[in-house]
Amino acid sequence: MQTTNRVVIAGGSGFLGLNLAEYLVELGNEVVLLSRTQPRREGTWRFLRWDARSVGEWCRELDGAAAIVNLAGRTVDCIKTPDHCDEILRSRVEATEVLGKAVRNIQTPPPVWVQMSTAHRYGDPPECVCDEDSAFGYGLAPFVAREWEAAYARAVLPEMRQVILRTSFVVGRDGGALSRLSKLVRWGLGGTVGSGQQGMSWIHELDMNRLFFRAITEESMQGAYLATAPEPVSNAEFMRALRKALKRPIGLPAASWMVRIGAPLLMRTDPELALYGRYCVSRRLREEGFEFSYSDLESALRDIYGKRK
Repeated sequence: MQTTNRVVIAGGSGFLGLNLAEYLVELGNEVVLLSRTQPRREGTWRFLRWDARSVGEWCRELDGAAAIVNLAGRTVDCIKTPDHCDEILRSRVEATEVLGKAVRNIQTPPPVWVQMSTAHRYGDPPECVCDEDSAFGYGLAPFVAREWEAAYARAVLPEMRQVILRTSFVVGRDGGALSRLSKLVRWGLGGTVGSGQQGMSWIHELDMNRLFFRAITEESMQGAYLATAPEPVSNAEFMRALRKALKRPIGLPAASWMVRIGAPLLMRTDPELALYGRYCVSRRLREEGFEFSYSDLESALRDIYGKRK
């Protein structure tokens, strides 16, 4: 029987995990972070070092907990060398499998397991708008997402409520890819990238936290959801809105060939993260009546950068 309001966040020392930890603590929850690395900032949560590959004493934190949220996995914001690609896949699959072993080694497993996944599972269609029922895509990211979710299906206990959040680009104040883009804008380089028509599906950090909390607490929430705001935009629209929010009216565009050369050399990242994208909208959240705090990009960026009407 569940006896606490303890939430265990696996892979919780990054941007999403720390934001969620602060949000849950403010709502009166006890939070335990499991991670390979020490959190960048302190908080009223507890941190346990975890290699994401082996079962250990940390399992006791799961016993009687209210929920487990699994965010563990190497960042995809890197140059896609063979070693990095292997680590991106293995870090997700192995961490999920180990959590599955852990919940089988305790007396009272959490009643719900909320599993991170990615909207990139739908690939990079140039025009069509994807929802939960759309065809999955082709390439590294869709393959990793498939294996990640398959590992979850093997690991989760049948009696646990199962929620998968296929997450889009989370925009927030303290970290994530938006911090990189904002630097480019401030340097005068925040123009259209490539064709500018590639889709950018996004979600404000507050709505992401609200979705996590809803998944933890709402017993009717079950299965896979796209975690994305209802108004995706093109890259050209996104960069225009970001320049407006940062009061930088001019930004030099970057042709595709420039991105393919500059991204790995200057940003140490994969150029395809900027050159491709997808338009996603969640049918399930709309049908279930989830109301976004920030449904349009302008209001989301205004909040992040302290703008007021």
